[in-house]
Amino acid sequence: MKILVIEDNYYTRNIITRWFTRRGHQVVSSIDGDRCVELARSEEPDIIILDMRLPLISGLEIAQLLKAESDTHDIPVIAITAYRLEETREAALAAGCDEYESKPLDFEKLLEKINSLLAQ
Repeated sequence: MKILVIEDNYYTRNIITRWFTRRGHQVVSSIDGDRCVELARSEEPDIIILDMRLPLISGLEIAQLLKAESDTHDIPVIAITAYRLEETREAALAAGCDEYESKPLDFEKLLEKINSLLAQ
């Protein structure tokens, strides 16, 4: 599976990348949303893991852009955020994210969500 990770925090991005790479998956990453639609088009990931708080453009705006583009509309997007409020989850889903996971990440749970989205 190819995963596009859009996360500005080096530590979080590195942990996600290492966890999935060790399990045989390919990970492409970006530190901000400035190039994410372009990366999603060129890399054709199976899934996108998207931080909600990013510099330059928010994760909510990125989700909307991804879902508005015909080339990226069908790629599942999982929002990740440190905010555990129900309003944050609802906003992410309303923006077009297909799933939501709060930090710190439970990687087994995240993988279950990915597998479920990819099986649809």
